[in-house]
Amino acid sequence: MIVNVLITFESIYLILNTLDRIYPLILSENVKDKFERIILWGAIISFIVHLALIFFNQIGWLQMANGKGLLTNPISAIYTPFSFILIYEIYLLVFYIPRSTTTYITKQYEIITLVIIRRLFKDLSNLEISSDWFTLKYDLQFTFDTITSIILFYLIYLFFKNDKLNRSKVPADDSPSLQRFIFFKKSLAFTLVPVLAILGLVSFFTWFIGQIQPSVGGLESFTDINNVFFDEFFTILIIVDVILLLVSFFHTDQFHKVIRNSGFVISTILIRMSFSVEGLMNNFLIIGAVLFGWLILMIHNKFEYLEKNQGIVKK
Repeated sequence: MIVNVLITFESIYLILNTLDRIYPLILSENVKDKFERIILWGAIISFIVHLALIFFNQIGWLQMANGKGLLTNPISAIYTPFSFILIYEIYLLVFYIPRSTTTYITKQYEIITLVIIRRLFKDLSNLEISSDWFTLKYDLQFTFDTITSIILFYLIYLFFKNDKLNRSKVPADDSPSLQRFIFFKKSLAFTLVPVLAILGLVSFFTWFIGQIQPSVGGLESFTDINNVFFDEFFTILIIVDVILLLVSFFHTDQFHKVIRNSGFVISTILIRMSFSVEGLMNNFLIIGAVLFGWLILMIHNKFEYLEKNQGIVKK
């Protein structure tokens, strides 16, 4: 019995030691800075390559089956470097999972906002300036996306502001239970890196094959390039949010924190649902998701204030 316990403790120690050594190789400040530079160069080079493809398409040197939209207007070339920016934001989302739940959620909101901004550049190539603006599909969608991006930008500001104000008022927590929770989040973030990398590669190559061989079956879900990767990405985030919610019970069972974490799960689900609809409903779901998350955080912070100043909320 004692031997089995010793073996168990030794296994746990080896896991902890291995994670401490490998984790900085993927999710450290130094790696983040290097990855940022790689993404910057990738964005610049991809923008130039996309412009070249548009030029070759216009002079007849290149013919792609589904190239309409992304290979006809030079403005749509901005779509590609924005995709690289989104890759970096996804890395930051994983990077901040062990550090702060609210920062991790903020990154989710920033990512969906950037997806809409990127969609705006694609929609610009399909705009038709006419008196029938409010009857044309692409013109209407461009209008919806423009208004939505402004609303989301402001909601993210409010979310970020509430988070910062609360952190300045709540004392730091270095309890053993929190340290164990942080270790678990590090393990989760470490696992997410290869999962998201593989998902990204599979999504891209599946979409690319659909462009050069549109007759290949099983590619119906990628008819809208804006949905490539991100519908599956937010599905994974729902799973991550639920896992964090359940494991957080080992750290705290305070009602307001449980409701906050549960609300964040609902917010992520609403964002995921937005990829299954089009038009105005898509925009409503995204705005509703971020608005719901901000309201949940704001009410949670009021509970935190009561706990600190009046001792009403007890663990």
